[in-house]
Amino acid sequence: MGWYALWRSPLLIVLIFAGVAQACRGQAVAPAPPVETQAVSQAPIDFSALIDRLSEESGYFDTDNLISNETSYLHVLGAMRRMGIEGGAYIGVGPGQNFSYIAHQRPNIALILDIRRDNLLMHLFYKALFTLAPDRATFLAIHFGRAVPQAPPTDLEALLDVIEALPRDEDVEAQRVRQVLDEVRSFGVPLDEASLATIERFHRQFISAGLRLQFNSHNRAPRAYYPTYRQLMLERDLDGNRAHYLAREEDYAYLRQMQLENRIVPVVGNFAGEHALREIGAYLRERGETVRVFYTSNVEFYLSYDGLFGKYIENVRSLPTDDNSVFIRSLFNRFSYNHPQSVPGHISTQIMQPVRKALASYDAGELRSYNDLVFLHVIDL
Repeated sequence: MGWYALWRSPLLIVLIFAGVAQACRGQAVAPAPPVETQAVSQAPIDFSALIDRLSEESGYFDTDNLISNETSYLHVLGAMRRMGIEGGAYIGVGPGQNFSYIAHQRPNIALILDIRRDNLLMHLFYKALFTLAPDRATFLAIHFGRAVPQAPPTDLEALLDVIEALPRDEDVEAQRVRQVLDEVRSFGVPLDEASLATIERFHRQFISAGLRLQFNSHNRAPRAYYPTYRQLMLERDLDGNRAHYLAREEDYAYLRQMQLENRIVPVVGNFAGEHALREIGAYLRERGETVRVFYTSNVEFYLSYDGLFGKYIENVRSLPTDDNSVFIRSLFNRFSYNHPQSVPGHISTQIMQPVRKALASYDAGELRSYNDLVFLHVIDL
């Protein structure tokens, strides 16, 4: 994701990245703050107040980003299980793919940081779905403007077949839209009519396109190789398991409980901004939490292009991490990259990397380019 087309010159990115890294290495680098050891806070979360505290000014992104285009997004989950990555805090970016990571990590709190305010609105939409729906079948029915199926199957593919086969009904669709907007209003987040209209537009796009919905950009022609929503839901991890957050009722129940307790919090901000990521770090320290997973998608690609990678690294340094904290990132290798973690048939590659090893490599001058970032200290999936 980002502000420029993916076909920008990799060589130019290397040169900009190297220049930024060299400039930052000329400055004194503060050591990573120690992780606090106090007990994890169980204090209730004031959802609206926390969004306001953590967020900063929004920026531009050239897509609604209703769904991901990362076909490989589940490929890290087997390694996460083997490494025992669980609990703590989760930080992520973008729309619904975060829920699959959260469902498997089972964090105490999750912060979704995105430069677009529309992503916050998207997550308010999802929060309404989770709040309204006691189970997966009801979630999907509201999501796609349908009636709840009778005796829905437990298998995800069969459940999607049933939802897709339900007839469209304008009255039911209008009712679902009203339900969601009423629920969103109850969260206490200040929203003007334009914001509510945006949430309704998102909902009606899901209703109209259904499971055939694809990722799309405003200024680029649609890509035939982008996955549909149905394909993303039915992707498997590298152990062959269906691992989308709607694949198992118990995963859905865990996510729903997190939503009801305001423990999945959307935040507006730039990874390299002056406030949001640093304030997230301060807030997690107050709660006694350690970041276990930081899912960055391919945001770092654009930060390097914009000359902001050094600021981003210093923001990451402010987070409470330990030797088990990891990055999860997405490499779009269709045109430019071959990577040992790439899986045939996928347009993206998921990469997992220890956070502290990445910071140490940056300080040692070993991260000279985006190419270095995605090849150094990669955990074998």
